[in-house]
This record gives sequence, structure tokens and C-alpha cells, in this order.
Amino acid sequence: MQALYEMDITQKGVHEVLAEFRSFWIGREIDDDLEMKEAETKFFGQIVEGVIKDQVLIDRTIDQALSKGWPLVRIELVLRAIMRAGVFELLLRKDIPPRVSISEYVDVTRAFYGEDEPGMVNAVLDHIARENRLDELGAKRA
Repeated sequence: MQALYEMDITQKGVHEVLAEFRSFWIGREIDDDLEMKEAETKFFGQIVEGVIKDQVLIDRTIDQALSKGWPLVRIELVLRAIMRAGVFELLLRKDIPPRVSISEYVDVTRAFYGEDEPGMVNAVLDHIARENRLDELGAKRA
């Protein structure tokens, strides 16, 4: 999420941002209780590169899940990065259970926002999961 946010803000390319994160962040303590581990480097790169590669599909999917009048371009950049990464996992990483992806990205959202935004991320990701991976989630909600 942080790499995607940085790319939006600075207009740096994917390879430059990945190199920066691998050199300066991964394997280092970020906060007192958060450390990016080396084992996550490959997965981190897959998410960032995947979001960029399939951004048109991902953004279109998010736009369709958002309320009318609130396209993705109106969503704040951090929230947009979180949703893009979550939707990438839901659409293109079938090896990750959808409930796991939704839960993880809602938790990430809680680290940055109050109660409304995590609820919105949950609703958008749940809607997309039900549209694309219903067989893994059970029956549709009424």
C-alpha cells in the first residue's frame, strides 16, 4: 500500500519504488512493533507489480463497486492504494482466500483511519469478492 501511494504522489516508476523499498524498508523495523521481513519481499513485489500491470481492470472493478457519484478518482490516495491492492488479491491471486484478503486490508485501513473508512473498504472488497469469487464465500447476502 505504501509503495502504491508513493508512486501516486511522486510519479516514480514501479522498478524505482520497488528498489527503494527493498533497499531501505524491507527487513527493517518501521515502527516499534512493525518490521517488514525478508520473506515478504517476493509477495510485496508481486502485489505492487500486479496492481500496476492490471490497474485498468482493478480501477474499473472498484469504480463499479463504489456508489454512483463517487468514482475511484475522488477517493483519497491512501484509501485508493489500499483498495487497489485488495482488489488485486481478490481478482488475480486465487491462491489467497478472499476472506483473508478482505480482513487484512480492512486491518490496514484501520491503521490509518477511523471507523467509516474501514467499513467502506470492507463493503467494496466484499462486494467485489461476491461478484468474482462467490463460490468461496457461500451464498449471496439478501
